[in-house]
Amino acid sequence: MNALKEIEKLLPQDIEKRSFEIIGEELEKLGVSLPKEEELITKRVIHTSADFDYVKTLKYSKDAVEKAHELLKAGAHIVTDTNMALAGINKRALARLGGEAHCFMADEEVAKLAKERGTTRAAISMEMARKIDKPVIFAIGNAPTALVQIYEMMQTSNWRPAFVIGVPVGFVNVEVSKELIMETDVPYIVNAGRKGGSNVAAAICNALMYEITER
Repeated sequence: MNALKEIEKLLPQDIEKRSFEIIGEELEKLGVSLPKEEELITKRVIHTSADFDYVKTLKYSKDAVEKAHELLKAGAHIVTDTNMALAGINKRALARLGGEAHCFMADEEVAKLAKERGTTRAAISMEMARKIDKPVIFAIGNAPTALVQIYEMMQTSNWRPAFVIGVPVGFVNVEVSKELIMETDVPYIVNAGRKGGSNVAAAICNALMYEITER
């Protein structure tokens, strides 16, 4: 019963606001001051994961946030590697900017080609995404093979993704796949190390959009 005394009485619309206040207080206690252009993205990832390690591990290429905003304002599409991330991306906010979100993982053609070629559906999905005739922001939260495929397509052609959000989670090839993206000249937001996930990929997309649509 004593624990009930610790419950904060908040209206539903105030819970997220209070969460961000707590995150700010915790960062202040840790003596952390985030770069202004990265602050809201990093805080939303912490809000999604309750993990303050992202303060250290989220890596931004030069002017990454500014470039992502420019792409979104120009109607860039978002391609992700899981339907979970697709569900988490705010499609209404993206549509207001003229963009669409895609996930090709459940496509029959993707499954067929992956089986024939002995590779993953995530890798084939990246090839499908290359056919989109608009700038594409790739939001990868699960499959390191998707990042590897993006890198390999860059090495074997003149094609370049407009932007890469690389936050797959796991143990096999996860860290090296992120390192490959950070070696390229493509703008990125990448989480170094093993942590990440579809929820983190969606959170980064939403944070970037909210900075534009809520101003």
